[in-house]
Amino acid sequence: MRLSHIALAITLALSACTQAPDKPASSQASSKETTTQTTAQKVAMDESARLNQWFDTKYEAEVLESPINLTYLGRSERKGEIDDFSPEAYAKSIAIKQANLAELKAQFDYNKLSDTAKISYDFWVYQTEQAVAEYAYRENSYVFDQMTAIHSFFPQLLIALHSVATVEDMEFYLQRISGSARGLDQLIASSKAIAVRGVRPPYFAFDAVISESQKIITGAPFTDAADSAIWSDAKTKVNSLVEAELLEPAEADALLAEINTALVTELKPAYERLIQWQKADQVNATAQAQGVSALPDGEAYYNQRLSNQTTTTLTADEIHNIGLSEVARLKNEMEAVKAEFGYEGSLQEFFVFLRDNKDDVRLYYPNTDAGRQGYLDDATAAINKIKAVLPEYFGILPKADMVVKRVEAFREQDGAAQHYSPSTPDGSRPGVYYAHLSDMTAMPKRELEVIAYHEGLPGHHMQIAISLELQGIPTFRQQSYLNAYGEGWALYSEWLAKQMPGTYQDPLSEFGRLGSEMWRAIRLVVDTGLHSKGWSEAQAIAYFKENSAITSEQAQSEVRRYLVMPGQATGYKIGMLKIQSLRAMAEEKLGDKFDIRAFHDTILGGGALPMTILERQVNVWIVAQQTK
Repeated sequence: MRLSHIALAITLALSACTQAPDKPASSQASSKETTTQTTAQKVAMDESARLNQWFDTKYEAEVLESPINLTYLGRSERKGEIDDFSPEAYAKSIAIKQANLAELKAQFDYNKLSDTAKISYDFWVYQTEQAVAEYAYRENSYVFDQMTAIHSFFPQLLIALHSVATVEDMEFYLQRISGSARGLDQLIASSKAIAVRGVRPPYFAFDAVISESQKIITGAPFTDAADSAIWSDAKTKVNSLVEAELLEPAEADALLAEINTALVTELKPAYERLIQWQKADQVNATAQAQGVSALPDGEAYYNQRLSNQTTTTLTADEIHNIGLSEVARLKNEMEAVKAEFGYEGSLQEFFVFLRDNKDDVRLYYPNTDAGRQGYLDDATAAINKIKAVLPEYFGILPKADMVVKRVEAFREQDGAAQHYSPSTPDGSRPGVYYAHLSDMTAMPKRELEVIAYHEGLPGHHMQIAISLELQGIPTFRQQSYLNAYGEGWALYSEWLAKQMPGTYQDPLSEFGRLGSEMWRAIRLVVDTGLHSKGWSEAQAIAYFKENSAITSEQAQSEVRRYLVMPGQATGYKIGMLKIQSLRAMAEEKLGDKFDIRAFHDTILGGGALPMTILERQVNVWIVAQQTK
C-alpha cells in the first residue's frame, strides 16, 4: 500500500512539472507547487515515521505484558510464565490503553500524516475504543465454556506451543505448570464473581468443561493409567534433550520427577477445584439455554458484540434480514446442484439423503483410523493443489508453511468446528489446520475441500501468515486480528477457490461449498434469533436442519457455539459480503485495469482492518490504478 501512495504522489509531482516551457508564469507556479508538494511529502514522511516508532514502542510494551502472546509469536521472553488473569491486571491494561490513546492524540498532528499512517492512527483509535467498550461488559462474558476453552488451553500451550531446544526451555516448561495452576485459580475466581450477578453459561457448557478437565488429569501421573497427554509430552521433550546430549540421563530423571510432582500437587488440584466449582454452579443454570439478552445488561452487551464482531453499525434486525435473504438465494443455487447430481427428490429430501446415509462411501469416510488418515491425506492434497496456483492470484505469498493435524484427544469434540492455529512471524512454526476426527460421521466428504480452503489456503493461513510477515507497517497492525476481516476473508476464500483450476470438480463438493456458505448465512439468522429475538436452542437447531444438510451433531455443536460466543458467528458473512462488494466496485471502476493479484494484495497487504477502513484502503488503491 505504501508503494501505491508514493507512486501516486510521484505521478502528481511529475504532472506538475510538465508545464510548457514557453510560459514563464506557469513555470514559476509549477515550481512553487512542486516545492510545496515536496515539503508536504517530507513533513508527512517525518511525522509518519515518528508515529510508527511510537506505535512500535507502545505495542512492544503491550506484548511484553503477555507471556502467552510472546510464545504465540515464537519469542523467547518470559517463557517460563503465564499471563496474569486477575481483574486488577485487566483494569491495568485498559488504563494503559486509555493513557496511550490520550498521548497519541496530544503528540501527533493527524493532518500531517501520510495516508498509510492515517490508517494506522485510525486503527489504533478503533482498537482502543473497542477494548474500552468490551471492558465495560467484562462481567457479561463467560469465563469457562466449551468454545473459548481456556481450561484446555493450558495443556495445549505446553504441548503444542512451548518449544524446547535447551534444558532451560524445559525448566521454563516446569515453571509454566505451576503458573497454569495459578491462572486457573484466578479464572475460577472471576467465574464466581460474575455468577453472583446471575451471569453463567448455558447448562451444556458445564458438562463440556467438566468432561474436558477430567480428561486432562486422567492418566499417569494423575491416575493409574496410560500416560496423560501432558506427561507423554514432557517425557518426549526431556528425552529429546538426552538424545541431543544436552542432558544426562540422571539429570533427566530428576527433571521429570520435578515435573511429575508439579503436575500432581499443583496442576491436578487446580483442575479438581475447577471441576468442583462447575458442578456446584451447574445446578443454578437454567434448564433451557438462553441468549445473552435474558441476562443482566444483556441487550446492550449483545449490541456491543455485534459492533465488535462485524466492525459495522448494522443492527440485529438488519443482520437477521440479510441472513434471511442470503438463505433464500443459496437455496436456489442448491436446487441447481442437486439436479446436476441427479437427485430427483426435493431439496429437503436431498438434505436427509446426505445427512443419513453414513455408510455411503461417496458421502462419508469410514469411522475408523483409516478413515481419519484418509481425511488428513485428502485435506493436505486439496491444500497442495491450491499452493500450486497461488502466484496467479496473489503477489504477496506467505513464507510460513502449514500442516493439517487432528485435534489432540484431550480437547477433541464430536462434530466440533475445525480451526486454525497461526504460524510464527519468522515462519519457524507452521500454521496448523486442526480437524476434529473423533466422529467421522460428522465429517462428510463434501465439506472436506471447502473447509481446507477456509482454514488453510487461500483462507486463514494465507491471511494470518501474510499479516504476521508484513514489512513497512507498524507491528501492531501485523499482529492484529478482527473477526469480520479474518473470517470474512476465509469465507471469501471458499468462493475464490471456485475460480481456481481443479477445485470443486464434482457436484457434491460444490454442494459442500454452498452448504458452507449457507451455514454462515444461517448464522446471521440464528445468532440474532437466539440473542435478540428470544429463540430457543431447539428452534435454532430446527432452522439449521431445515435449511442445510448439516448433521444433528453439527447443528447442535454450532448452535451451542453461538450461545456462548454472542455475535461471533455474524462476522463471517458480513465480512465476506463486504470484500465481495469491494471487489465488484474495483472491477467496475477499473475495467481492463483491474488486476486480481493487486486487489488481493491490497486486501491482505495492510493486515486486519475494520470494514470501514478497509474500504478506504481499497478506494485509495483504485485511485492509484486509475492514475497510472
